[in-house]
Amino acid sequence: MKASELRELKTEDLPSKLKEFQKKLYELRMQSVTENLEDKYAISKCRKDIARVKTIIRKNQLKAQ
Repeated sequence: MKASELRELKTEDLPSKLKEFQKKLYELRMQSVTENLEDKYAISKCRKDIARVKTIIRKNQLKAQ
């Protein structure tokens, strides 16, 4: 997901999106262990999505101060 798309979301929706990405990362890791992972870059993409969400959450917190 692009950062611009994440910035358009409401501040209240970002933690739920973060949980969604973390759950997806867990599932991808399980697929990797069982060697059922189709896209070998999916884990790194998901980790970057998590980082984007955390960055936007932090920016919103600093802006609110």
